[in-house]
Amino acid sequence: MRKTLVIATGNKGKLREYQKLLSELPFNIVSLDDVGISLEVEETGNTFSDNAWLKALTYSKLTGMLTLSDDSGLEVDALQGQPGVHSARYGGESLTSDEERVSLLLKNIESVKWAKRTARFKCVIAIAETKKAQSEQAEYANQGSSEARPIASVVGSISGMIQYEPQGEDGFGYDPVFYLPSIKQTMAEMTLEYKNLISHRSDASRKVIQVLRSLAIRCNT
Repeated sequence: MRKTLVIATGNKGKLREYQKLLSELPFNIVSLDDVGISLEVEETGNTFSDNAWLKALTYSKLTGMLTLSDDSGLEVDALQGQPGVHSARYGGESLTSDEERVSLLLKNIESVKWAKRTARFKCVIAIAETKKAQSEQAEYANQGSSEARPIASVVGSISGMIQYEPQGEDGFGYDPVFYLPSIKQTMAEMTLEYKNLISHRSDASRKVIQVLRSLAIRCNT
């Protein structure tokens, strides 16, 4: 029997990415929608790890299933690591688009010289399960356990520089200003295929595959 792995997202694009990434592993990969969970967990942590664990443990408790969650964002050294965990909400609720948040970021470091415009994208993936998940697995929806425990977390990152102005038409978020000196392109100028080979999320995903493969072996012994 294939073990179910809940991806803690309602984003169909992210779910497809994980389904493709983990396709060779013996898991039935489902979303929160698939298991009847509509609750959105507020990301109140101070770090990517805090938020990834908060979501993984909460949703594992709610579903009673093995659960994977991630949190990611941009850290700019000249801004002491900001926007960080606030990357998607940088500037507050008054800013409603990626373009507005990018403009604010560039304004806040406009006087910073090139050598000091260092930054990194970071992604933390956390995996949690319950005792029910270990023994496997009632049918979907609201059959959670009172106990959820952490299994493992991994960190992926990619370092670069913040451009003076946006370049490139692809990507999203801060991709148009995140420049990689080694390839002389921003993340928004490269192909999606290449981005998926080098990004912070792909770095973390490669590591989490090893964790899940070991977990699958354990479950089948």
